[in-house]
Amino acid sequence: MYIIGENIHIISPRVKKALAEKDKKFFQELAVKQVEAGAQALDLNIGPQKRAGHEIMPWLVDTIQEVVDVSLSLDTTNLAAIEAGLKRAKNQAIINSTSAQPERLEKVPLLAKQYNAKLIALTMRDGGIPVEADTRVSIAMEYLIPRAMEVGIPMEDLLIDPLVLTVSGCQEYCPECIQAVKMLKLVADPPPKVSVGLSNVSNAVPNEMRSLINRTYMVMLMAAGLDCAIANPLDEKLKEYIRIVEERDDSTPLGRMLLKLHDAVAADEELKPEDVDMDDPEQAAVYKTVQVLLNKVIYTDSYLRL
Repeated sequence: MYIIGENIHIISPRVKKALAEKDKKFFQELAVKQVEAGAQALDLNIGPQKRAGHEIMPWLVDTIQEVVDVSLSLDTTNLAAIEAGLKRAKNQAIINSTSAQPERLEKVPLLAKQYNAKLIALTMRDGGIPVEADTRVSIAMEYLIPRAMEVGIPMEDLLIDPLVLTVSGCQEYCPECIQAVKMLKLVADPPPKVSVGLSNVSNAVPNEMRSLINRTYMVMLMAAGLDCAIANPLDEKLKEYIRIVEERDDSTPLGRMLLKLHDAVAADEELKPEDVDMDDPEQAAVYKTVQVLLNKVIYTDSYLRL
């Protein structure tokens, strides 16, 4: 699993403050910490930054590249900021992102081609994010993939993002996103790479529950064929779940249960209650979380206590 570290994000008050103060030490320490924890690339989310984005992004790219040697994902809607960052990037950069909205689809892929950057492409148009998996896949097939091919972006540099939304308020989207990943891996030969913003699934969820939801969803998305995730590399339990799946490590009861979950999702089946030791708190929590993520049980902040 290719992990793009998510922790440099304008939504964090500490990141916002450090960006305003141009605190190089803060960003460099956070970059090193993520890479040392296993991130293969880093997402730099500076927000829209309409006034100063063209100055902030190259400063941040230079700052990060002084201490780590990984690809950088330039995450902003400001095209001038993206291009300014692309000009400074030493490694192949990632543009985060285009959508199928006409203006974005016209301009952003051209930047990716011009600067040999990878491109994250969101399955949404002007009408917003569709619930149904087949509609998201249709957007990729009818707009995103043809546009990438038209401008000459290699398929291996295109990352389709079927858009993870929070289980708290958008629960019906969660199983549809899993199905969208599966379908996207079947639409072309070679198929496009598929990427998601993993932590979106636990937005607006109590902090102590976020890792459980994130790591359980990751196992399910891996079963569907996910290639890449913008995620928290500092989450040790998340990384352990990824390792168990990738290594097929069935040496522990939890590992065996996670592999059964993975294989069930891959086969379009459901995890059976008899495959879960409900006396094991971790297994029980994962099982309850699966039911919520499949939209079988309504999400509430207290679902683990039910």
